[in-house]
Amino acid sequence: MGIGASAGGLAAFEAFFSGMPPTGELGMALVLVQHLAPDHKSLLADLIRRRARMQVFDVVDGMPVQINCAYIVPPGRDMALLNGTLQLLEPSAPRGQRLPIDFFFRSLAQDQGERAIGIVLAGAGSDGTQGVRAIKAGGGMVMAQRPESTEHDGIPRHAPATGPVDYELPPAEMAAQLIAYVARSFGTGGRPVAAPAPRTEQVLRKIVVLLRAQAGHDFSQYKPSTIYRRIERRMVVLQVEAIEDYLKYLQQTPAEVEALFRDLLIGVTNFFRDPEAFKVLETEGIPRLFAGKAAGAVIRVWVPGCSSGEEAYSIAILLQERLEALNQTYTLQVFATDIDSQAIAVARTGLYPASIAADLSRERLARFFTAEPDGRAYRIVKGIRDLLVFSEQSVIKDPPFSKLDLISCRNLLIYLGGDLQRKLIPLFHYALNPGGTLLLGTSETVGEFGDLFSVLDRKAKLFGRKADFGGTRRTAARLLPEMKVLAAALPPAAGKAAGPTRPPLRELTEQALLRQIDTAGALVNAQGDILYLHGRAGVFLELVPGEVGTTNILKMARDGLRRELAIALHRAAGTRELVRVPGLRVRINGPRLSVNLSVGPVAAGAAAVSEAPLYLVLLEEVASAAVGTGPEAAGPEPAGAVDARIAALRQELRTKELCLQAANEELETANEELKSSNEEMQSVNEELLHNEELETSKEELQAANEELATVNTELQAKVLDLSRANNDMNNLLAGTGVGTVFVDHRLHILRFTPAATRIMNLIVGDVGRPVGHLASNLVGYTRLVEDVQAVLDTLVAREEEVQSVEGKWYTLRIQPYRTLANVIEGAVITFIESTRMRQCQEALRRANALRPSRGGARCSRSHHRAGH
Repeated sequence: MGIGASAGGLAAFEAFFSGMPPTGELGMALVLVQHLAPDHKSLLADLIRRRARMQVFDVVDGMPVQINCAYIVPPGRDMALLNGTLQLLEPSAPRGQRLPIDFFFRSLAQDQGERAIGIVLAGAGSDGTQGVRAIKAGGGMVMAQRPESTEHDGIPRHAPATGPVDYELPPAEMAAQLIAYVARSFGTGGRPVAAPAPRTEQVLRKIVVLLRAQAGHDFSQYKPSTIYRRIERRMVVLQVEAIEDYLKYLQQTPAEVEALFRDLLIGVTNFFRDPEAFKVLETEGIPRLFAGKAAGAVIRVWVPGCSSGEEAYSIAILLQERLEALNQTYTLQVFATDIDSQAIAVARTGLYPASIAADLSRERLARFFTAEPDGRAYRIVKGIRDLLVFSEQSVIKDPPFSKLDLISCRNLLIYLGGDLQRKLIPLFHYALNPGGTLLLGTSETVGEFGDLFSVLDRKAKLFGRKADFGGTRRTAARLLPEMKVLAAALPPAAGKAAGPTRPPLRELTEQALLRQIDTAGALVNAQGDILYLHGRAGVFLELVPGEVGTTNILKMARDGLRRELAIALHRAAGTRELVRVPGLRVRINGPRLSVNLSVGPVAAGAAAVSEAPLYLVLLEEVASAAVGTGPEAAGPEPAGAVDARIAALRQELRTKELCLQAANEELETANEELKSSNEEMQSVNEELLHNEELETSKEELQAANEELATVNTELQAKVLDLSRANNDMNNLLAGTGVGTVFVDHRLHILRFTPAATRIMNLIVGDVGRPVGHLASNLVGYTRLVEDVQAVLDTLVAREEEVQSVEGKWYTLRIQPYRTLANVIEGAVITFIESTRMRQCQEALRRANALRPSRGGARCSRSHHRAGH
């Protein structure tokens, strides 16, 4: 069991251990995690020893845990549980951002699974929120202090927000509930999850019917072991023995149906969970989404089973970072769905506890989140929030999204039965665009559908969609008949088989004309990337050495065409007009052909004004004799040809000068923009530096507040102990009836007992006055001031017998006041009543005085008798 509280949680710890059984036997090991400054000594060990009979240890590295023992984390260290041993680690987070409760609870959930118990007590902040979720997801039990029972309710109030806690109790009542829970769950070695018996299966089906009737969701196709494990947990919490009794309880208690539904939905989720998988997605999956997409295109992503939205926001952050790296404009759409309305509500607000700082880098936390004023939570920035659309949807019964580039369905399929998994994988294939990407959990796979998806990264479970050869879309629609997939949303192949129809007359005419024209053409963008080829373009293009996949026409153009094609494409992009270059001599496997080149913009229509501009490259072979290149063909050129050649060279030089001038102007513009951007970045950097200083100051202030809270709590405990000791001392002195007066070095009264007021006429207002200013009720004794001063000078105690005006006798004793450090800080004057003793002494003296005279009389009488 792990118990977490902040620095101000000593009172909660004390209340918890006050409810422990006298023997201290809980049947489990206790690990206590508290927020403390690294140089602060904890009082927790002394508190536990006073309240419970159990061994208490300050943890050392590698210490094994034992039942009925308590272990306290040393200040300034993180701790994890590994195979039943406690491992200490140096904290990686800066001071003020450490989350020791989350760190330990997560390791506890991973190491113990269903045998883990987490308790969150009083404290400010949200540490423990993510750890509680991990324990719940692993099948463990969670308790939280009732917020009304503490002044610092940050941690207990955040814990139920992550999901239903099993018990919400005051600390003093937790121990009794723990004992009952442990006896029920593990008293006989636990209750192993086995295959349900036939009768149990019938009860399970009835429970599923109740869930479907009230919650509206069908769990019949989930794995029976998953449902049975969750039902068993609820039975343990409610202390119900038989599953039939639990079914009756469900029928009578609608709130328990809702609690079971929430328990079935619990899943582990946090930002960038499985960092290795998200690293592969960042380096391979996300760039794949933008590859081949023109600027302004739409990138669509679906995250089914998104829970409270952390994973969906993580993918949106990666998309935004890629968008900024490309420095181009795209439209991003991220659809995140789940059947849990409460989780969707959390995701829509985009507000998460401060403990998410452990899952995010400092850069991403600063860029994509803003801290709330109280410092207990972070809110996702509006720019990321606007990219996402959250909605309630069931992948089992509701229609899927379509035309997607990425589906991230992680750690959902592992809870579903095999039949349902075999339906969902083709559905994902149907929803993805050609070449789309599928990301699954580390324990999930596409199974038998290797013909639909190719493996991009086996370890990260990243898959690419293979081409659809005619049957997958129809299969997806058929596998989920309950989905209302509209026929209009499917391609023609999915609808009814239609008879052959004749194409329009315009299309027939255009096709006939294209077949008659022998001109080769290519549709390219401004960079020369080939989008479409027409005719025998291979005559003028050739593959370049290197990696296969290069589709840039400037790199593939043959000798004699490459330079003029680049110039013409640049001029057409700059002027947005048709550029013609006649009479080019292009080498084609030896001889040169005469080719006319035309490059012009393509009018895409008003609907595509925002799209990237496209250009049509036409290559027309001139019907003339090939010009040889061998030595036998060489000869003097006519004068006219030489002049034409010179003119062509001059034109080419002029064109290059224009290109160079345009390039220089673009460079100057870029330099000015870069200079302006640099100045803006410097300004932003200064602001960020100032914000970072404020954040650091805030963290230090928070840490100082926690330390002050700890010191204040300890001082309160010491004041309480001191008050108790003072009361005991006052009652002791009052009970003895001894009059006592305490004076300092200057003989000023410090305090006195009630019995002293009958001797020296003391009142409360006399504290601080010199003792010599007071009138005493003593007869014939006026040396009190001189005797006290003599004791202070000689450090030798003095005693005197004095008598009061009432006739009572007292033993006056004056002695130095010594501290524990053997320092003299004044004197103590005591008056011990000795009236009875004085009376006894006087009676004894009188008796002794009478004894000789009586003896003489006896002697005279005896002599008189002897004479007679």
